[in-house]
Amino acid sequence: MHTVGLILAPGFQVMNLAVAAAFEQANTALPRPAYSVSFLSEAGGEIPSSVGLAVRTAAIGDQSFDTTFSIGAFAYPAASPTPSRGMRSFLRRAAAGARRLAAPCTGAFLLAEAGVLDGRRATTHWAHAADLQNRYPKVRVQADRIFVTDDNIWTSAGMSATVDLALALIEQDLGPEICQAVARHLVLYHRRPGGQPQLSALLNLPATTDRIQRVLAYARGNLGRDLSVEELADIARLSPRQFSRLFRQETGLSPGKAVEGLRLDAARALLADGRRTLDDVAQQTGFTDRERMRRAFLRRFGHGPQAVRHVIQQMGA
Repeated sequence: MHTVGLILAPGFQVMNLAVAAAFEQANTALPRPAYSVSFLSEAGGEIPSSVGLAVRTAAIGDQSFDTTFSIGAFAYPAASPTPSRGMRSFLRRAAAGARRLAAPCTGAFLLAEAGVLDGRRATTHWAHAADLQNRYPKVRVQADRIFVTDDNIWTSAGMSATVDLALALIEQDLGPEICQAVARHLVLYHRRPGGQPQLSALLNLPATTDRIQRVLAYARGNLGRDLSVEELADIARLSPRQFSRLFRQETGLSPGKAVEGLRLDAARALLADGRRTLDDVAQQTGFTDRERMRRAFLRRFGHGPQAVRHVIQQMGA
């Protein structure tokens, strides 16, 4: 049985509790439960979330867990005091004795305050990454990662990335088939690799009209097609000239540059998976050949696909 301890700070973000749902679904996918989940806090009792929902917890003490989660406040440090000496000591013991110590989102601040992230690679929600680096310069912050693994320390971005972190832990424990089964029960396509960027090119495109939003959704779902200006203009029900002008006006990019960005995001995710050849990745993402993909990678990342794959995998993909 894998024991999991979720340490909650006052004002925690409710979505971080999705890790418990992932472990619960893993139990239902097996003949016998594989996980036991406990909720803890420094003094025990009911701990309020950032929206007021409270969770009953046990007080931390000399417990030990296979996997310990440090779940910080939604707006750390403004909404939560600095962890006490007892909490810092507990986290240091977990770092030394637990098989895994994990911290989604602002939980990384609690680990950093305890000193367990000194000299280690870590990530957090993109909105807090600069603050984490400034407050704790000994931490090697990887700002644009879904999750990062450094030895037995796992950190992740917030919100939905918490589920990606939990799925990665489940895959490590129980294998890819159970991980995929859990993802299906959670109505997810699959878990994202840790090295995937937190913000995709699609999310960064500030489309405001239904026409351009429809085009972007179509492009994301059809990257293997040519996606010429004429094809995209037809989806928008505009002439190619009208479409190009409106697209640039809303997004600041030409349709061709936007499509290349979407293809790069998709190719980077497939490279992180590690099971596809460069030729396969180029075909699936619409680059058609690896040389064209290589040139696009050099323009955006400064490195070719093979080098980017190596870096992602070294960062815990």
